[in-house]
This record gives sequence, structure tokens and C-alpha cells, in this order.
Amino acid sequence: MPDIEHLRKRISDFCDATGVPGFLAGVRHRGEETVLAYGTANVATGAPMREETGFLFGSITKVMTTTIVMRQVERGLLDLDTPVVDRLPEFRLTTPGAAERIRVRHLLNHTSGIDADLFFPEAAGDGALAAYLARLGRECGALFGAGERASYSNGGMIVAGRLLEVVTGLPYPELLDREVFARCGMIDACTSAERAVLRSTAVGHFADRTTGAVRPTGLFTLPQTWGPAGGTPIGTVADLLAFGRVHAGDGTAASGERVLSAESVTRMRTVTHDAGTPNTPPIGLGWLVRTLGGTTVLTMSGASPGGVAVLVVVPEHDLVFAAYGNDARALSLHDELLGWLTGEFGEVRAPSYTQEEVDLKGFGGTYRSNQLRIEVRVVDGGLEESVTYEPADEAQERVFTGFAGGAFTAPPMRYVPVGEGLFAPAGVPLENLPAHYLVSYHGGAEFRSAGGRMTRRVAV
Repeated sequence: MPDIEHLRKRISDFCDATGVPGFLAGVRHRGEETVLAYGTANVATGAPMREETGFLFGSITKVMTTTIVMRQVERGLLDLDTPVVDRLPEFRLTTPGAAERIRVRHLLNHTSGIDADLFFPEAAGDGALAAYLARLGRECGALFGAGERASYSNGGMIVAGRLLEVVTGLPYPELLDREVFARCGMIDACTSAERAVLRSTAVGHFADRTTGAVRPTGLFTLPQTWGPAGGTPIGTVADLLAFGRVHAGDGTAASGERVLSAESVTRMRTVTHDAGTPNTPPIGLGWLVRTLGGTTVLTMSGASPGGVAVLVVVPEHDLVFAAYGNDARALSLHDELLGWLTGEFGEVRAPSYTQEEVDLKGFGGTYRSNQLRIEVRVVDGGLEESVTYEPADEAQERVFTGFAGGAFTAPPMRYVPVGEGLFAPAGVPLENLPAHYLVSYHGGAEFRSAGGRMTRRVAV
């Protein structure tokens, strides 16, 4: 078992130094399990963060959605190479022919090209995902052809959720409860705020950029249309450790119940796409697949309004790590703790970069994705990027600003070249630079990628 006292002290020191209200962490290693809690779950009420406090899973849910898909593959109800429209004829995109080329596996490894990263239509009840799919076909297109590239896709995973509903005849929340929560032993997990408030539950917080003072989020969950991508499922660190145990081993839960076959577990942790750039990890099915400390590390982070969770699985060492901070600034602690844990098994070399001389002709222009525009200019041997959120309607703007903690405004950012098509923020130390700070350009600068999300250069 890793040094739990070191973990406990690092959490308390970080929260005290940064003002992050509360943090939860859990480690499961070779059958031993420890959960730690620190700070406050909700600054408005003063409720303490407890070991059993629940929180939004966010995009960690994507691995759960993939797990349900793989269960249907094992049953012969789905095939990863089947075109989605064969089983979901109503699936459409505004880009002609794009939907027809998307196969089931493209939904799970973020290579579908579906341009819906900021698409937040609201609907509730058992018909929420059907309503999402109907609007998707009228309002969203494709960034690239299926399988050509990878761009982190909330929309792809939501389509997978709707596909599951059609194939099984059950609404997604019920599927998640039956196929994952119950089978994995996630006894406190649920998919509704109404159930979550009956027990200790943390809420996210936003820090004032000037004073550092934090306030609780005014938006707890995202619309039910985002369930399969992580908008609604809630649970505890112990729940995530129970789910991670299934994927750290051969697909068997602590109870002895088989959740997945060993073959399916292996398929999910096998790299299916590698963009070859440090800011986009290789992708399996559901999982991001990294090599750290000389071993394979499966990860998935989960952002929620004012909070961030992470699940890490190291199969070779039967290790599962889960954490949640109720302030997005906790992401840096997640990164640090991931390096510390994997450093227990081998040397983890922090990435370092140096500024390079690169021909910047061709990088400038306008890059777009769903409701996002990025203007790129060549300035003083580097790039200057201006990001603008362009909401499709007032309802979606309300959801996104609730998620972001307020109106989306950002000053222009300067970047310096640190490799061919690779850029780092100007003025920051280039040693030990976290990968999510980097921006990369692909295909002759036809695409820009940040945080694994692509925008495409357009003519104006």
C-alpha cells in the first residue's frame, strides 16, 4: 500500500495553501483499501467532507457507458464494427454522409468526429436521449471523418447511451444502475440529485480570480441528456474503487460476480488510437491509456460544475486510485498524486520542453467547433489565440455558464513553439509542464487540439 500518511498530508497542505474547500481520495492496493476526506463539502452550509460523501462522477461515467456497451457485445446484441445507423436509423448529422460512416467503436474511442462538445440541449425523463439525438441531427455536424482523428467527444458517448437504450429496451439510468452500479458493488451510486441529497453530498465551487474567495455552484448536475457522458451519475470514492477493481483485474467484482469477460477488459485497455502528441494520451475503449513508471496506467478525469474527479487503474500492480476535489484547481493535485503513485513502481520523468524556432506560416486563421471560435494570429515569433464562446441559444448558454461558473470570457493567450506543431503558454516554466497546458496543430494546421478537443480551421 502506498504511503497513506504522505497522501493525507499532501491533501491537507494543498487545500490549506490554495483555498480548495475539500478533497476526497481513496486507494485500493492488493485487497487493502483506504479512503481519506479533508475540508468542507459545501461552503454555504459548512458541511464537512466525509469519507462517505458523494459527488458527481463527471466523465468517469464514460468508462461505465463503455462497460455497458461491452456487456452487450458479449451477449451478441452489438458489434463494435457495426455502423451505428444499422441499429439506430434515426442517427443523423448535418454533414452529409458523416453519420453513416460512424461505427460503434468510434463512439467509444473518441474518433467519431461528432462536433457536439458544447451542445447542451435540455430534456428530462426516459425520452431525454431520444430528444438529444433528434436535435443533434438538426444542429451538429462532423469535425472530421470517422476514424481519421481523435477529439474528445461528449456527443459520441451520448449517442452510445441512446444506442444502448434501443438495443436493450431500457432507459440509460436504469441500465447504469443494473449493469454497473449493482454488479460492481457501487452501493451508494445513483443518477439523480433527488436521491443524492438524502445523504452527504459535495457540491462544486468557483474561486474568484481576484480575491480567491470561493462560492458554491448554482448548477449541481447537467441536463439528463448528458447522462451517458457524465452529467448526472453521483457516488462515493468507495464506489469508484469498486468499479476500478473490476478493470484492475479480470472483470470480476469483489462479490465474485463477473461484470465483464477478461477479453473485454483487455480490449478496453488496449490502445486503439494514438495521436502521437503529448497533450493527447493514447485512447483505448473508454479509457485513456498511458505509460508511467514503466507500466500501463488507465485514467479518466471527470469535470463537473465547480469540481473535478479522477479514476486511475494500474492493472499490473492491482492498484486503483480515485479522488475528487470540489474546486477545479484540484486538478493540479490530481496530476501530482498520479505522478507520485506511479513513481512507486518506476521512475516517472516529468516532461520538459525548450522553445524552438519554427516556421509559423499557415498557423494563423479561424478555428471552429460547436459554439466555439478561436482566432489565431502569428505574433512575435509565437501564436496569440483568442477564444470566443458563441452560444446557439439562451438555454444552452445558461447550462454552459452554470458549468463554467459564469460568463465565458478569456483574454488572448500567447504561445511559443516547443516542437513541430506543438506550443506551450508563453511566460511559464517549460520544465515539469503538465500536458494539458499544451496546444497542438495537426494536418498542416487544419486542426487545433487542446485538452484532447479539436477545432477545425475554416474559411472566413
